[in-house]
Amino acid sequence: MKLKSVYAIGLALAFAMPVVANAAEHEVKMLNKGSDGTMMVFEPLVVMAEPGDTIKFIPTDKSHNSATIKDGVPEGAEEWKGKVNEEITVTVNAEGVYMYQCTPHFGMGMIGAVVVGEPTNLEDVKKLRYPGKAKQVAEKIFAEIEAGS
Repeated sequence: MKLKSVYAIGLALAFAMPVVANAAEHEVKMLNKGSDGTMMVFEPLVVMAEPGDTIKFIPTDKSHNSATIKDGVPEGAEEWKGKVNEEITVTVNAEGVYMYQCTPHFGMGMIGAVVVGEPTNLEDVKKLRYPGKAKQVAEKIFAEIEAGS
């Protein structure tokens, strides 16, 4: 009888926490020059993730960080701001688009996106201010998101 109870509890816990068991880790490199020759980039430019996944930002080249763009995350999501030259790992739980930047190179177009589940806030992040070259990169990001939706 006790063995059945322990088994039932274990089975219940296994079904209660599928997100944790299936969570994936995605890596994003912070680069001075991307594989396509583009300067100041995150690779990949867009990460498709699921709730509970983690995103690890790796400062492959120096002088970069990863920080969310102001108002560039889904409602209820946590923003982040990594230090320059330091790796940062974030867990994305809220569904939607997370827009982020390299703070020192924002105007040079060093931005990226994480899409968690459906891009529910895509129209909101399209309305954000993207300075300099970041505007062109944002358009590329949005086209990639829309193609994947």
